[in-house]
Amino acid sequence: MPQPARLARRLSVEQVEEGLVLAPKFDRDGLIPVVTTDAHSGEVLMVAAMDAEALLRTVDTREAHYWSRSRQCLWKKGATSGLVQEVVDLRIDDDQDAVWLRVRVRGSGASCHVGYRSCFYRSISLEPGEAGRPIALRQEEAAKVFDPVDVYGDAPNPTRL
Repeated sequence: MPQPARLARRLSVEQVEEGLVLAPKFDRDGLIPVVTTDAHSGEVLMVAAMDAEALLRTVDTREAHYWSRSRQCLWKKGATSGLVQEVVDLRIDDDQDAVWLRVRVRGSGASCHVGYRSCFYRSISLEPGEAGRPIALRQEEAAKVFDPVDVYGDAPNPTRL
C-alpha cells in the first residue's frame, strides 16, 4: 500500500528518531497501535489501531478516528454513541510505530462500548491462584456510565470470540 504524500517516507534512523516530519511505521496489516488517555486525569481509556487514513483524519478533524479490526473499516469514535473523542494532544513515539492520543470525551465522558468510562474497567489479580484455575479479574469501575442498549440499540457488538 503506498504511503500518503502527507506522511514522509522512512529514509534513515536519524530522520525517524530525530527528524521533524511524521514518518509512521505501520505493521504488515497497515496498522499502528494507539493508546488513548483522558487529557485531564491521564487515565487510559482505550487501546486501538489506526491505518494511514484514520491517522490523517484524526489530524485533520481533531477528533479520534480508528481502524476497527473487528469490523474491518474506518471508525470515528462516537459516530454512533455521541461519545466523540476531541483530541487535545497527539504524539508519536521515538521510532514512530505507536501513537498516543490525549482526549476529552463529549457527553458522559465514557469511551467503552460496554458502558464503562474506560475499556480498562477490570484489573488482573496479582495474587497466586489455585493451580489449574483461570487467573481472577477484579472489577475496578463500580458502575456503568451509560446503558449500551440505549446508546447502540441493535448495532452489532464489536467484540469477537
